[in-house]
Amino acid sequence: MNNHSSSRPYSQRQLRVGELVKQNLGELFIRNEAKIPSINSKLITVTEVRMTPDLKTARIYVIPLGGKDIKETVKILTENSHLVRKALSKRLDIKFLPKLTFVEDNSFEYAEKIERIIKKNKDNDKEKKRYN
Repeated sequence: MNNHSSSRPYSQRQLRVGELVKQNLGELFIRNEAKIPSINSKLITVTEVRMTPDLKTARIYVIPLGGKDIKETVKILTENSHLVRKALSKRLDIKFLPKLTFVEDNSFEYAEKIERIIKKNKDNDKEKKRYN
């Protein structure tokens, strides 16, 4: 899901490592292996992981189930990124474990907004045809 624009394309290696991190984070959250206090990690969806060219930083796009309290969820994940990183280190066998940066994913909200605009335009077109 390519929901965030970028100026240059990602290398195959960045995409492959990003997908590996995404899959492992998803499993880690489902099994609550990070032991993050004050949050139910089973309700967090990792929608995308973007790696820097040197593979040392991962930008992780997340959304909680239902899209509620997204800012609070990202804040808690950011504060406890060391716990997530520690749990991830047990799952991945890569040269450098990336620094994790959590970001709220607004792509679903954006898609809903576009859908509403399209629907409104269709409704307006129907109204115009009715009066012509």
